[in-house]
Amino acid sequence: MLEKQIERKLCDEVDKLKGMCLKQNGIAGIPDRLVLLPNGKCAFVELKAPGEKPRKLQVIRMKQLQKMGFSCFVVDSTVAIKPVLDMLMGGEP
Repeated sequence: MLEKQIERKLCDEVDKLKGMCLKQNGIAGIPDRLVLLPNGKCAFVELKAPGEKPRKLQVIRMKQLQKMGFSCFVVDSTVAIKPVLDMLMGGEP
């Protein structure tokens, strides 16, 4: 499965929850998508093809964001999307 297929599925699932899945551009290492959900829930999501890992700069940026209190996730399969969104919405993964 390609990264763009996983990204499309994430955006579709966020849309179903009446949220926004914003593409991040311009700052090296920032996760691919900013997911905004109802009731002020938000997280950064780095998308990868199955089995791929974030680059060193991406890991550094996610740690910086987490230190500021933001949630960051790496998603490398469509199966991983539901647990991430459930966690953000306050449910069990």
